[in-house]
Amino acid sequence: MILAAGRGMRMRPLTDVTPKPLLLVRGQPLMQWPMEALYRGGFSRLVVNTAWLGEQIEQRFADWPQQHPGAQIVFSHEGQDFGYALETAGGISRALPLLGELFWVLAGDVYVPGFPFTQARVDRFADSGLLAHLWLVPNPAHNPGGDFGLSTNGRALNQADLKHTYSTIGLYRRALFEDPWCDTIPGNPQGTAAPLAPLLRKAMDAGLVSAELYTDPWTDVGTPERLKELG
Repeated sequence: MILAAGRGMRMRPLTDVTPKPLLLVRGQPLMQWPMEALYRGGFSRLVVNTAWLGEQIEQRFADWPQQHPGAQIVFSHEGQDFGYALETAGGISRALPLLGELFWVLAGDVYVPGFPFTQARVDRFADSGLLAHLWLVPNPAHNPGGDFGLSTNGRALNQADLKHTYSTIGLYRRALFEDPWCDTIPGNPQGTAAPLAPLLRKAMDAGLVSAELYTDPWTDVGTPERLKELG
């Protein structure tokens, strides 16, 4: 699942007329980088949630499946359904009927050109029985305090002296978005907007989230300045 529903307020005025995931980075829309990487890794069915200017995203990638044999894109149009974005957990819950037992989740506005999406990683996660596996990155200047800790045995920590930044890339088990971890009804028919961090912290405290540190190039394209730096 690629998250593409945000308004991108910090990217204004660029995002007043273009959704942030469609802003060009090195010649192609920002969200196309992970789309291509997932496809190369053998993950050909993409679920994309939208809200702000979501029709542009669907139109831009209308021909993408034809250009990538076996690929499929399914959209969860939160803006059309409710008139607003549902935040990360709310959006995943809304899309849950479209997702499998295990699935990747990543943001459509993060540039990680070299991340390897592999079946081997999915298989390891499946065998672990855990609810989530996160990729953390060294803290950038705009998030010096980090988000989550990392134990010596590979568990993600809610509380830690040293914290790293969540890259937005993770593997998830659908059970995390069901009772008792998540209060939102699967499919989110009522349109509840809910953040992801509280679910992750609850599962971390139960020892059910693993993580690893990713140190290759990664950019949260959150401001016009960061976009310009990428060229």
